[in-house]
Amino acid sequence: MLGRHYHITGIVQGVGFRPFVFQTAVKLNLKGNVCNSADGVLINIFGPKDSLDLFHEVLQTTPPPRARIDFLEYGEIPFLNEKEFRILPSQDIESEFLPVSPDISICEACRKEILDTQDRRYHYPFTNCTNCGPRFSIIEKIPYDRPNTSMKSFPMCQSCADEYENPLDRRFHAQPVACRSCGPQLTFLKYSSDRIFGDRALLAAAASIKCGNITAIKGIGGFHLACDAMNETVLRRLRELKHRSNKPFAVMAKDISTIQNYCFVNPDESALLQSAAAPIVLLKKKADCAIPEAVAPAQNNLGFIIPYTPLHILLFEMLSPEIEVLVMTSANFSEEPIVFGDSKKDLELLEQLSDNILTHDRPIITRIDDSVARIDQENRLIMIRRARGYAPDPILVRQHMRQILATGPELKNTFCLTRGNYAFVSHHIGDMENVETFQAYQQEIEHYKTIFRVVPEGIACDLHPNYLSTIYAEKLSNETGLPLIRIQHHYAHIASVLGENHQFGSESAIGLAFDGTGYGTDGFIWGGEALLCNHQGFDRVFHLDNFLLPGGDTAIRKPYRQALAVLSANDFSWEDSFQPLSAISDREKELLKIQLEHRINCVDTSSMGRLFDAVSSLLGICQVISYEGQAAIELENVCDPFCKEFYPFHILEDRILLKPVIGNILDDLQQGIPKSIISAKFHQGIIKLCLEICDRIRETANMDVSVALSGGVWQNQTLLCGVRELLQKNRFTVLLPKQLPYNDGCISYGQAIIANEVMNRMG
Repeated sequence: MLGRHYHITGIVQGVGFRPFVFQTAVKLNLKGNVCNSADGVLINIFGPKDSLDLFHEVLQTTPPPRARIDFLEYGEIPFLNEKEFRILPSQDIESEFLPVSPDISICEACRKEILDTQDRRYHYPFTNCTNCGPRFSIIEKIPYDRPNTSMKSFPMCQSCADEYENPLDRRFHAQPVACRSCGPQLTFLKYSSDRIFGDRALLAAAASIKCGNITAIKGIGGFHLACDAMNETVLRRLRELKHRSNKPFAVMAKDISTIQNYCFVNPDESALLQSAAAPIVLLKKKADCAIPEAVAPAQNNLGFIIPYTPLHILLFEMLSPEIEVLVMTSANFSEEPIVFGDSKKDLELLEQLSDNILTHDRPIITRIDDSVARIDQENRLIMIRRARGYAPDPILVRQHMRQILATGPELKNTFCLTRGNYAFVSHHIGDMENVETFQAYQQEIEHYKTIFRVVPEGIACDLHPNYLSTIYAEKLSNETGLPLIRIQHHYAHIASVLGENHQFGSESAIGLAFDGTGYGTDGFIWGGEALLCNHQGFDRVFHLDNFLLPGGDTAIRKPYRQALAVLSANDFSWEDSFQPLSAISDREKELLKIQLEHRINCVDTSSMGRLFDAVSSLLGICQVISYEGQAAIELENVCDPFCKEFYPFHILEDRILLKPVIGNILDDLQQGIPKSIISAKFHQGIIKLCLEICDRIRETANMDVSVALSGGVWQNQTLLCGVRELLQKNRFTVLLPKQLPYNDGCISYGQAIIANEVMNRMG
């Protein structure tokens, strides 16, 4: 008879881990106890060696479906003749910490209950169990127990308490457990009218949507704006209210079979839609797709999501068969944070965005948007926006990490906190271009520091002096005396990918960092970079030839200004390209000429993203954008997938020359070559360029080197798949992001990885 002590860390609280341990121990007739602590799950277990060995095997091979064991430590302890196996109260150790489960989509068992007329939770919109429901969005602090969540104000009825306290019940210690008798309730608000409660609230919301109205619906991480996706009148009105002229809306369909009426859905896409994370999934539209163009103007894809809460499922029950697809977009003005509270200010804002509100009285502690992802041609997950369902699931790091705060970039902001073997990359915060987002950013940093008990000993930030995240880092460093480590944007991009692939060490790797803008070490705006990186630093080996970016953000919003700047930089006459000139007034044209000639409010850029914008303008595809990346997305959308011709790029020393490519594009335009072919030849030219760059670096380094791809431009599937395939054929190991996006959502993790190395060298 032996005794063992286990210490298990990872996602092991709020996911049914203790009842799993209890049931396994009882089944094997083992005695002892299990409890949650602030740094994991602790088990003391006693019995015959064969039974203990079997218990150990079950622990490692069949944990609960939502659990994730990161570290499992065990050792022998003296045998105690315990009478039973018990679940002990949670222990809190103030200095310890533990990962927190993301919010989880409704499980099949709960789905059946809410649709079963004989079940006591029939049509109850806040049904959940240990395997599903809100987690991160309701937690205030650890350990994850009901008093530390927003459910603390809902005392359980006797029936729920019996389930909660029964280790054999799937609701054992499910912290959000509730029912109609004791849990949160719905309220329908129609402005200047009486409130409607409970089931009647849901009926009223469904009736309003059927009448062509916009309803603000409180979900897990904030309010959505919902309306009939087939009603073009309400779609136009929604765009006006949100100040969102062209950016695509996400749409929610009743089920997978409904989505298949409009888009192609392969098995991996279907599995992703129905996963516990339940993200918005970008899917290719069918030729006969009946969803109005106003949902996603000039797009080949639609972002679909399926109901992931009981509330969504019940809403579709009441909308069907009249409505099977809803627009489900965040409740905010464009580029502002999603509304998530019920204060007077929140309700006044929602009144400007919608006709009525379907809300509830369970507080949201952390606002969090829906995640966005896609499946690529090799059936890999491509993360585009990492938020609900994924965050704050940490990235496991092989080396020990100091406690660091990495403040992230300006656009697509995330921040990152590190401790031990974990990097906690925040959920998507957004573009740090307004006071509201900056305030939300600061609040979330404090919340993450609280729930993961991180006390930073160093701060990392971007080189750009005017980023709000940099200004915040500088202020915090001045106030606390903590060291501030400034990190170049594209180096952080590549370090993020190398870190995810456990390749960030002394051995160098090639990094192809292609994006819109990033502050360079020379004070110019970089974005078309070939770097040679390791943990000591980086060399900028090749870059796109510089051209002027006139007017900064103004040029980014107006691709025709970038096109004309590229023409000027490469000694072409503006009259050689009709399309950009057709978009500019005579007055602006004269001012732009003066601006470029005298370099007034201009900055040099080597940005690949800006080159894509310029080519989109030259082809007459997009002259003015209303959301980031629009011009490049629309350029890819017209690309002929069967064309393999290409425009050759020329390299002079460390510069990738643009003049030959721009000249070829202008020649083809004059000859009337279709836009689809020109777009394809441009894409194929960059694909060939990437191979030439990597070949040259490998030859100079005289060693095999891996290639890491990062930056928002790599969200272009034509480019990503073409480059990856060509590099692999030529014996390069291609490293890609795994859990994080290609875009700036990965920057904070790269900053943290680099800062940890710098601080280790500092001692």
